Amino acid sequence: MMKHLYKAAIGLLLTGFASGAVLAEEPPVLRSQVMTLSEIVTVGDFYSNAGLHASKPLFRSPDMGTSGNVAASIVAERARAAGLEAAGTDGLRSVVVHRGATKIDRDQLESLVRNALAGRNAALAPDALDVRLLQAPDRVLADPKVADPIRFDRIEWSETNGHFVIQASVAIEHGTERLTLSGVAHEMVDVTVLAQPLRRGDLLKEEDLTSIRLMRSKVPAGALLAPEEIVGKEAKTNIRANTPLSHRSFQRPVLVNRGDKVTVTFNMPGVKLTSRAKALDPGAKGDVIDVMNLQSRRIVPATVTSRGQVRVHAANPVVASLNSETN
Repeated sequence: MMKHLYKAAIGLLLTGFASGAVLAEEPPVLRSQVMTLSEIVTVGDFYSNAGLHASKPLFRSPDMGTSGNVAASIVAERARAAGLEAAGTDGLRSVVVHRGATKIDRDQLESLVRNALAGRNAALAPDALDVRLLQAPDRVLADPKVADPIRFDRIEWSETNGHFVIQASVAIEHGTERLTLSGVAHEMVDVTVLAQPLRRGDLLKEEDLTSIRLMRSKVPAGALLAPEEIVGKEAKTNIRANTPLSHRSFQRPVLVNRGDKVTVTFNMPGVKLTSRAKALDPGAKGDVIDVMNLQSRRIVPATVTSRGQVRVHAANPVVASLNSETN
């Protein structure tokens, strides 16, 4: 009796192993779309669960960066011929095969050119260069398996007129392909300009300013690059918007004009003397101008302190003659 039970148990165990083996062998399934980087499409590219037959070639791939359709029935037929006997169409009529490629558009080409040109001059930053391609393809397709798809072999660039010609090599399926790029590249700088026109005598406020990018060769010598240099100053003349600014166009606000009646102050320990005078020069705060006492007609230098107010230096020996009243 025990002997029969033992044989039955062994039989059930063997049957279980066989069933597990059958379940482990999942059938191949045809994919509706295939993506490949290779020039050959294999059984394993088309079918999941292709097993030992996965690496066997079936078709040539489309050109890099393109797609092609193939009938599912033909794929199944060739797969069976290659040894995958269970290959079928799985209800598909066709399969789309995509061939990958590294795609480089014009914007990316310009970026590559910008970096290459900046690398020739340590004083140039890539983002300071404005690059425009004149001769270049809209798109370059390169071998995706190559780390550097484009190599610049020869660069000719005139920084004076901006024209450049670049001879390059593009990595393709078998070797390289020649590529010529030409265009213009100019160094650009950010220049401070007026957002709106400014009239003579107007004080410049920070919100009046903006910046534009200009070719360095078009920026006049002495053009302002930092707005804090002129904020709070007064326009000497009418100034147009969007044109480079210069220190020469601005001055400190004039507090005393030529011919103005001003109050002259002389301070000394315990005494403050004042008088009235006529300004013979215009002046901003801190400027030294000549003033003439209205009574004595004596002329002395004085420092502008505020609007209509000047101060005579204590070292001036004629200060006493200026004063007609004492406070």
